[in-house]
Amino acid sequence: MSTTARRAPVGLVILAASVPAFMASLDNLVVTNALPVLATDLEATLEQLQWFVNGYSLAFASMILMAVALGDRYGRRRVFSGGIALFTFASILCALAPTAEALIAARVLQGIGGAALMPLSLAILASNVSERMRPMAIGIWGGVAGLGVAVGPLVGGAVVEGMSWHAMFWLNVPVGILALMLIRAYLTESRGARAPLDIVGLGLGMAGVFGVVFGIIRGNEAGWTSGQVLAGLVGGSVLLAGFVAWERRRDDALLPMRLFRDRSFSVANVVGVMFSIGILGAVFILIQFLQVVQGKSPLEAGVMTMPWTMAPLVVAPLTGLIAPRVGTRALVTAGVSSQAVGLAWIGLVLDPSVAYGALVPGFVLCGVGMGLVFAPLATAVLAHMSEADQAKASGTNATLREIGVALGIAILTAVFTGAGGELTPTGYTDAAQTAVLVGAAILAVTVMVATLLPRRSDQPTVAARDDAAGAPAEAPALIPA
Repeated sequence: MSTTARRAPVGLVILAASVPAFMASLDNLVVTNALPVLATDLEATLEQLQWFVNGYSLAFASMILMAVALGDRYGRRRVFSGGIALFTFASILCALAPTAEALIAARVLQGIGGAALMPLSLAILASNVSERMRPMAIGIWGGVAGLGVAVGPLVGGAVVEGMSWHAMFWLNVPVGILALMLIRAYLTESRGARAPLDIVGLGLGMAGVFGVVFGIIRGNEAGWTSGQVLAGLVGGSVLLAGFVAWERRRDDALLPMRLFRDRSFSVANVVGVMFSIGILGAVFILIQFLQVVQGKSPLEAGVMTMPWTMAPLVVAPLTGLIAPRVGTRALVTAGVSSQAVGLAWIGLVLDPSVAYGALVPGFVLCGVGMGLVFAPLATAVLAHMSEADQAKASGTNATLREIGVALGIAILTAVFTGAGGELTPTGYTDAAQTAVLVGAAILAVTVMVATLLPRRSDQPTVAARDDAAGAPAEAPALIPA
């Protein structure tokens, strides 16, 4: 419940909630365009290159629900601010990292700080704007967060080429300071139920996800039947099963399993995981193709992907406005379909000498598809959630999508290396094509899953509508309109 009746101008509220979300999503893939440079400068292996991204993603995913629980207990704005401070400090450590191992460790710490940013920014935004303005606000937030993921390679490439790879982490410092100032000035505090912290659940979930991703990453190099790989895959799966069993027994669970009884919530989360696996795993492969095979500079590679990266900035806010009229199912299905076709196009034309113009239609389709998915998917997740469950619901969605990022990079890189791929101009393209087409196939399956979303999943339940109608102006129910 909000602790104050004063409401700041909606534009400044959206800005205060969106800047940290952009910063966190940006750092998912900001290093992607710098990977060839990092491989040379830090003498990093392909496996270490994956951990530069996955170290962040896994820490981010593992800590999101705990950050939500801490926000419910101690205040969402307070934990949100603490996460930004830790993220900013870890960015300094990344910038100063002298070795690949040091950079991976700093990226893990950065991910822990970033875990407080995405779900809490959405929950805080929903509690700081009126019900009437909420669809537009969520649409803009989704566009900004999606843009952060999309322009990460562009920003990383521009900074690496213009300055050095260290500078792309230094950029987070002034942005983090600005975000803290905006939060203090324009966002009000809110809290949820003060439940005991689920430390056992956190440990089981973290260890299980890490084990599975570690096993996939190590599979090709160590052998899929090797002890370490089987320990990761089997052990991780057992720990995840234990996590589910533990959470089902607890009233104050880190991840309340009762949330999955809601069809809109469950299907939206499956779509979020599969979407992240397909599209973001492919981004990891394609950015390096432009540099390793076609010899483009980091900045050139970033500019070439702008038809992809700029589309969500335009499309996502519009989808936030039209979602209440057409429903989330139509938008999400159309968006994932667009991405599947776009990625298949890219995979089929991929060749060492492919002209840039041949790639553009695929880039545009992928970008438009991303813009169509982000805001409606967030709306579908929150559609039938009560105020008490709002933060955990959005936190669950963010957790699963981040796990999807790590799995996507691990799976498609495993496909790449399994197909004989190497980080050389002559050993990259055939394996990259296979990996990208696998990503397209995953998205094609995701389209079928998306059709299971309720026809009007953006509409709250009758009880929720009654609650919203009776809620005071200073503490609106957190149900997207």
